[in-house]
Amino acid sequence: MNGVHHISLKAKGAEQFQQVLDFYQQVLDCPLVRRWGEGDHQGAMLDLGNTLLEVMANGGKEEKGLFAHIAFATDDVDGMARRVQAAGQTVFLGPEDKNLGENYPIRIAFCTGPAGEELEFFQER
Repeated sequence: MNGVHHISLKAKGAEQFQQVLDFYQQVLDCPLVRRWGEGDHQGAMLDLGNTLLEVMANGGKEEKGLFAHIAFATDDVDGMARRVQAAGQTVFLGPEDKNLGENYPIRIAFCTGPAGEELEFFQER
């Protein structure tokens, strides 16, 4: 095994698919790697840094983003939280400092993305 290739997120149709792409590209600065298909049958890959995010437009209308959360490593949790809020998304936890034990201090914030997915901004202190 060579590590994680990508994480897949299902958006609820073409409109939400575009909202997800706009959010990840414009707010989180994730470059578009490739895009394919049309309408509710389109997909795209975005570069998250160390892995790819595959976004598909074929999620069910009642489905929420289909993973617990993506944790993004950052040097500026507070700045990322401000960017997300400015883009109209909800920051529902933090930014706040925590200690994961054994003297492992971190700063985190959680927000909701445009497909209902949870995103974490994670900074080792």
